[in-house]
Amino acid sequence: MTFNLAILTDNWPLLLDGMLLTIFIWVVGTAIGLAIGLAVAVLQLFTNRWLAAPLTFYVSVMRGTPFLIQLFVIYYGGPFFGLDLTPLVAGVGGLALYGGAYFSEIFRAGFLSVPPGQIEAARMMGISRINIIRHVQLPQMLVIILPALANMTVLLSKETAVLSVITVNEMTSVVQSIGSTTFAFAETLLFLAVVYWAFLEIVTALARRLEKRVGRFTLRNQH
Repeated sequence: MTFNLAILTDNWPLLLDGMLLTIFIWVVGTAIGLAIGLAVAVLQLFTNRWLAAPLTFYVSVMRGTPFLIQLFVIYYGGPFFGLDLTPLVAGVGGLALYGGAYFSEIFRAGFLSVPPGQIEAARMMGISRINIIRHVQLPQMLVIILPALANMTVLLSKETAVLSVITVNEMTSVVQSIGSTTFAFAETLLFLAVVYWAFLEIVTALARRLEKRVGRFTLRNQH
């Protein structure tokens, strides 16, 4: 047996399509997940317990069960509840719901990290609840939670590989298909590992750069 790189070059268009779809799923799923997480955290903290209870249950279920099982339930179990989703929609939706539960806990911790005295002072000045969240709590907490948000974003990028089990034709699925056809599993799996590693290094570097810029911006505003 020899290591044949021609397997990769001959199938480059398929690999490129898989990479682009993986990036699309990750970006869209993460963006929706961030929106869900922020909404859930706000509703949990600033509404009555009757509304917060089902949201707490959602967070508990999504964090307490494997992402793979969640995908199976959404894609294969969806038709029993009237949800006949395509693999791509189920994959993006599942990633968003999964990430949203973790993001909500990060946002919740961020909200609670803001000193209560500042919130009370804003209330005394007659500032509305929504403006307190927007102008007092969010700017301060983002500096604190940005590393945790970046870490969760990186973790979600790796979870995209799981979507191959519901026939989403992302990078892992493409590599598995090429490997099954050519029996070149060493080449294809090594390629997959290298691409994910390079992708995560790039995302991590961008996140660290963003953290530094936000930190400098906050420091300037404080002075």
